[in-house]
Amino acid sequence: MSHIRKQSEYEKTFASKFFQWLGGEKDSFTGNMEMRPQKEYMEEEATIEERMKDRQQALAEVYDSVHNKELLFFNKLYKCFSIVFCIAIVAVLIYTVSYLPSVGAEDKPTNNIVSDTYITNGLEDTGAVNIVTGMILSYRAFDTFGETNVLFIATCCVMIMLMVDEKELSKNKDSNDRIFEPKNDAILQVIATLLVPIVFLFGIYIILNGHLSPGGGFSGGAMIGAGMILYVAAFGFEKTGRFFNENVYKCVKVTALICYGCIVTYYFLTGANGFESLIPLGTPGKILSGGITLPINIFVGSEVACTMYAFYALFRRGGL
Repeated sequence: MSHIRKQSEYEKTFASKFFQWLGGEKDSFTGNMEMRPQKEYMEEEATIEERMKDRQQALAEVYDSVHNKELLFFNKLYKCFSIVFCIAIVAVLIYTVSYLPSVGAEDKPTNNIVSDTYITNGLEDTGAVNIVTGMILSYRAFDTFGETNVLFIATCCVMIMLMVDEKELSKNKDSNDRIFEPKNDAILQVIATLLVPIVFLFGIYIILNGHLSPGGGFSGGAMIGAGMILYVAAFGFEKTGRFFNENVYKCVKVTALICYGCIVTYYFLTGANGFESLIPLGTPGKILSGGITLPINIFVGSEVACTMYAFYALFRRGGL
């Protein structure tokens, strides 16, 4: 049957010495380890003054631009080489530009099969009347998906650096939110009440008509984000949180990015393998047309709007 050893007996065992060595309390080779921190070195005032005097003397002798002949020669040589180098760069650029094809020339590198395909087959392949939107969200959907991921990652990084705990926000709600501006500006609130619905509707219009006219997810999302910033500037975060808070932000942003990724993946798989897409292109010119262009515009607009509002909210109060 086991029994409890005395402390003096246990300290003589190998296990005790091993754990003392492992914890840094004792070294079996050199004895007790020094665990006390060293005292801070305090330099004498006379030594400091002498060192500063030597430094000033060295600076005066080495960097004396009036009497130091070597430094004067170096400054003149540096200016001459700088001028020669700039002239050489300008000459090389002018010589290179002289070999560029003239504007509108048929042999320009930009006049190739890619641009011809966008113009000739763009409407047939994408169903979007706006060729630019069809190109960005169909032919080059992978690039746009990367840009959307950049927005998502940028917002995550800003949240990591500036996000404040909800408990701290609830404690300092007034002082952290609107300390440097009037809490109830009647003129701003009246203007925001009139303009915010119009801004939201116009932003939604730009997103939904991005495949029919100039616009799309980026510009429409920026418009909606500006409207949200105007609303929160007029009425504060407490009132804005009734319809758009941190939970709504996370759901919208993550869902939009996931849905965008799924649609683009499906589009790539069908196109790369020559399969016919099940997403109809619709009738060109109608609102429900453009194939994947319309839903992608909606997802991109949601990402941009959430990113703009998140940046403003995080830099202003440290929370959404």
